Amino acid sequence: MSALTRRRLIVGTAGIGAAGLVGGCDPGAPQLRPNPYGLSDWLTFAGQRLLLARQPLAREFGPEAISAVFPTINTTDPDDPAYRRSKAQGFSDWRLPVTGLVERPGAFSLAALKAMPARTQITLHSCEQGWSAIGQWTGVPLSLVLAAAGMRPEARYVVMRSVDGWWDSYDLFDALHPQTILAYGMNGADLPVAHGAPVRLRVERQLGYKSLKYLASIEAVDRVDGIGHGRGSMVAGLGFSWYAGI
Repeated sequence: MSALTRRRLIVGTAGIGAAGLVGGCDPGAPQLRPNPYGLSDWLTFAGQRLLLARQPLAREFGPEAISAVFPTINTTDPDDPAYRRSKAQGFSDWRLPVTGLVERPGAFSLAALKAMPARTQITLHSCEQGWSAIGQWTGVPLSLVLAAAGMRPEARYVVMRSVDGWWDSYDLFDALHPQTILAYGMNGADLPVAHGAPVRLRVERQLGYKSLKYLASIEAVDRVDGIGHGRGSMVAGLGFSWYAGI
């Protein structure tokens, strides 16, 4: 992990740590759900942060464990004209903008991401619908992309948006974790369209709905309580937990 990444991880963990969130000390944090589950969410979040303070890796498996069938749910081929045109060109014109609190905002092509140091990991995907599957993912760590864009010290969250309209946010504890990658490969081949081509997010220590498919943009921000309904993600606005750690 680079010095920049370690520094930002320390800042992020301290500034958005369990005590701060549960105590309400971070004014930019996602709002609690307006029911008893909201407090439960943050207590669970606090416990996870304390237990995983040293940033351990999620369990990784050998190739023999890869599932023969990896289900696809929700969007499997976005009905978006620009996406369909890009898909027809093999995503050669695809770009991933990185904006917000960064020194060098810009857009990364698929080729540019593939030229960066890659990580391959075989991990368990746990879906909120009750099923699980093991897949192999290859991609560039999100931390390297944020470092290349020059993430500024005041950034505390990363907001991700997808082609099909979904969005979510992540604190730096998860965004800078070595297993949080922008995946462009699956099971030794290019990422299939049904699984989010050309690039999807993998956040291995959270439930499947946090690993957005069809990435469209990345934005570094200092707070998320003013985005959407203030809950930190689209699914949180629908009643799910912003934090989905496992």
